[in-house]
Amino acid sequence: MRITAITLYRVELPLHEGSYKWSGGKAVDVFDSTLVRVDTDAGVAGWGEVCPLGPFYLPSYAEGARTGLKELARHVLGADPTRINVLQARMDAALKGHAYVKSALDMAVWDIFGKLTGQPVAELLGGRFGDDFVLYRAISQDTPERMAANVAGYRAEGYRRFQLKVGADPETDIARIHAVREALEDGDVLVADANTGWLPHEALRVVRGVRDVDVYIEQPCESYEECLSIRRNTDHPFVLDECIDGLPSLMRALADRAMDVVNIKISKFGGLTKARRARELCVEAGIAMTIEDTWGGDVVTAAIAHLAHGTPPSHLFTATDFNSYVTVSTAEGAPQRVRGRLSASDQPGLGIEPRLDVLGEPVFAASLA
Repeated sequence: MRITAITLYRVELPLHEGSYKWSGGKAVDVFDSTLVRVDTDAGVAGWGEVCPLGPFYLPSYAEGARTGLKELARHVLGADPTRINVLQARMDAALKGHAYVKSALDMAVWDIFGKLTGQPVAELLGGRFGDDFVLYRAISQDTPERMAANVAGYRAEGYRRFQLKVGADPETDIARIHAVREALEDGDVLVADANTGWLPHEALRVVRGVRDVDVYIEQPCESYEECLSIRRNTDHPFVLDECIDGLPSLMRALADRAMDVVNIKISKFGGLTKARRARELCVEAGIAMTIEDTWGGDVVTAAIAHLAHGTPPSHLFTATDFNSYVTVSTAEGAPQRVRGRLSASDQPGLGIEPRLDVLGEPVFAASLA
């Protein structure tokens, strides 16, 4: 079997809430997502998606994803999509780094593999656990009162886990954490996510200011070393995200016992293939995981669902349903949340069928012909 064509689509994904705000004054109103179609000479096509969280979050951006995919297209055309590890090696040899660029192609070949074998991707990744899994809701940065009100609203929709966007001045963030925790009930989980927004002295002020609050502290500072110093000065459960940018950084953090929970973002690892390896390492090390991505719509949400559904519940801290944040649906069959929980499709592959009328005309196409 050979890959015969690569086609790219650009889709804008506006937010239901109008904007998404986090540390450092960063905000996004409309997400720029890229969908990839991979065709084969067997008549089976697979789909993937990559959606960076703007150009100021990680070393990734939407136009860079499309440019990188155009470069990779000429290297993967003619390759066998079912030889997934070989294809990964081929992409890594053709393009150093830029894991996020490779993610959508990797996602698409898993979709193809599932369709060829008649199995959902979750089964191919090791099998699914249970009927569904728990989600979290990210709470955009705002005043303490408004953030507490937003949490209460989402709690009424069934969510029980909340990721509070902090990372501003310590006094305001301490007030945010206290206000939101007071709006929650027993059994609810609160994460204060600074998204690298504090300097170490500010992070220390916050963790001391919320010493008696039941809250997880997530990625307080920019560097791994700074986060590790805060980890060693608090007894709050600790989450790492932005500084875990692949398997080498994950293995270092596991060796240092630098976190209790780690966020596995599919595109940061280069796709489902390496994200699955990260998942297995964390299970062996006894580290819980949030399974997610930088952002996305229906296709990314489907991929998250398959990876999360195959994660042991004991090690799945939570996951994300990005398609519920945006106003545009790009695919039929995408998983939809029910009372704060989600399940992966039981259909072959990712279980989705993109809406071509929504995607519009391709922005790039390459083929063997």
